[in-house]
Amino acid sequence: MSRWSPRRRAVQDAADTPGVPSAPARPSRARRAAGRSMRRAGPLALLCVLASLAAGCGIRATSVPVDAGAAPSRVGCVLPTDQESPPGGDGDAFVRVYLVCGSRVSPVEREVRMPGGRSAAERLPVARKLLAELKRQPRATEEAAGFETAVPDDLTVDGAADGDPDEALRLNRPLGELPPFALAQLVCTYADTAVADADDGVILGGPAGDGRSRSDDGDDGDDGDAGTDRAAAPLQRYECNAALRTSPEEAVGSGTEA
Repeated sequence: MSRWSPRRRAVQDAADTPGVPSAPARPSRARRAAGRSMRRAGPLALLCVLASLAAGCGIRATSVPVDAGAAPSRVGCVLPTDQESPPGGDGDAFVRVYLVCGSRVSPVEREVRMPGGRSAAERLPVARKLLAELKRQPRATEEAAGFETAVPDDLTVDGAADGDPDEALRLNRPLGELPPFALAQLVCTYADTAVADADDGVILGGPAGDGRSRSDDGDDGDDGDAGTDRAAAPLQRYECNAALRTSPEEAVGSGTEA
């Protein structure tokens, strides 16, 4: 008796007959078991593939959500371009006033009623008007953009003392006692105005020795005992260069002898 079953014999006969295609081989038991295992593990295998791709891209897998917080904000020290300018009069002029923003001083444009009108050329009145602008608290739009001022409220400015160059200005505080950022604000605001010299330099000094300047009114009179007069504070010339604008903390030592 033959050990072959009828189905097996038919398959063999077809394989021995020319022109008749052979029936596909039946998968082995091991292959069928492997296929069933892959079908059961399909979703898990997909997750493994995705995890490996994420690891390859430098993304660290985590099983819990991570709260990174709000997006960081950065003050730009730039005023909005759509702000409206206040209505100006005949004596109003647009001037650049330097304020503190972060670790530097930067300009803002203000419309200011200048003494003598738009073409103001009187050094001391212009210096006093600009100083008053520097002492003002920043406007709402300026404050929102990160601007502030370091100029003390009690700071005053006078004209040149006897023996000073015509371009010199005297402050009521020694330069060494002035906040460096305030000094940088003064220098850069005064530069390129009637306050500066022919080369846009600004000459500043502390109080005059006898407490008087050329701008004081009245007769000189008797100044008292000459032996009690104090020597005038030395004058320094400053320029509003990139180093002063970006490193205002070095302002006090950046001047040269005038």
